[in-house]
Amino acid sequence: MTALSVLDLAPIVQGSSVADALSSATRFAQVVEEAGYERLWYAEHHNSAALASNATALLIANAAANTRTLRIGSGGIMLPNHSPLAVAEAFGTLANLYGPRIDLGLGRAPGTDPRTAAILRRGARDDDEQHFARSIQLLAWYFGEQEDDAESVQLSFGVHAEVARNTHVPLWVLGSSTAGAAIAGQLGLPYAAASHFAPFQLSEAIWTYRQMFNPSAPTAQIAEPYVMAGANLMVAPSHEEAEYLFTSHQQMFLGIRRGERGPIKPPVAEMDWAPHEQQMAESALRVSAVGAPAEAAEFLRTFAASYGVDEIILTGYSHDPALRERSFRLLAEEWGKVPAA
Repeated sequence: MTALSVLDLAPIVQGSSVADALSSATRFAQVVEEAGYERLWYAEHHNSAALASNATALLIANAAANTRTLRIGSGGIMLPNHSPLAVAEAFGTLANLYGPRIDLGLGRAPGTDPRTAAILRRGARDDDEQHFARSIQLLAWYFGEQEDDAESVQLSFGVHAEVARNTHVPLWVLGSSTAGAAIAGQLGLPYAAASHFAPFQLSEAIWTYRQMFNPSAPTAQIAEPYVMAGANLMVAPSHEEAEYLFTSHQQMFLGIRRGERGPIKPPVAEMDWAPHEQQMAESALRVSAVGAPAEAAEFLRTFAASYGVDEIILTGYSHDPALRERSFRLLAEEWGKVPAA
C-alpha cells in the first residue's frame, strides 16, 4: 500500500494569532502520529500572513519533542536561503537530539517573493542547478565521516560541522520540474514532487528521475528510485461539506495569485473569482482529494497507481483547526481499510 505522509505549513487562520497557529501545529503533529501517517514535514515560507512555517528547524524540533515515533522533517528547506554549513549544524543537532527520525528535504525555490528572497540571501545569486547540486553534495559530506580528501576540501574549504558528523540525516530533493528530478536522480536520492500546487510536469519529472537515477553516486542513499508526490486534502463526512470546506484552501491560493497574502479565511458558499482565475486554480490544484473518506481514498489510490508514486504527502487548510484534524483522521481510517477487489 502506498505510504501516506503530511506536509504542514502551520496555517494562521483569520481571527487568530501566530501563537494559536503554533499551538495548533503542535496538536496536529500528535494527531498525525496517532493516525499512523509515515512522516510529517514542514515547508519553509517567509513574509506570509497566512503561514507560520518560517523557522522550519524550530518547528521540526517542537514536533519531535511532542511525538515519539513519527518521522519529522523539512519539505523543504529552501537551500539558496541558507549556507549548507548552517543547515548541517541545525539538522545535525536535531538528529543528535531526536535520533534517526529527522528528514532533510531540500528545495531550490525561494519560498517567498523576490524582494524577501533578496533580503534572506543578502544579495547572493547562487541559486542555479549546479550550485544546488554541489550544496547537496556538501551536506551529504557533513552528515558523513567528513574525511578531508581533495574534492571535499574544495567543497568545504576545510570547515567541518562536528554536530552533523556521522548523523547520516536522510536527504530528499524537492522539485516541480524535470530540473529538480534530474538532480535527485543523478545524486541517487529520493525525489519529492510538488504536485499539490505545480502538477504540470509531473509525468515528465518522474520519468526523468527514474531515467537519471544513479545508485552508485557518492551521495546515493537508496538503491532504487523512490518518488513522493504532493496532494491536497479535504475530507468530511459528505462530499458537499468537503467541497465547502475546501473553499478556504482555494481562497488562499487565489489570494497568493492576486498578491493578497492574508490569513486562512472561513469557507464560502460560492467562490468569487473570474473565469480565468477559476481555470488557473483548478488546473494548479487538480491533484486534490476532496470528498467523503472513500471518495478521497479512491482518488489518491488512482493517482498513485497512475504515476507510479511510492508515497503521497498531503496538505490541507481549514479555517477551523479541528476540521483539519478531522480530515486527516478520516482519511487515515479509510486508508487502513483493504480496498475491494
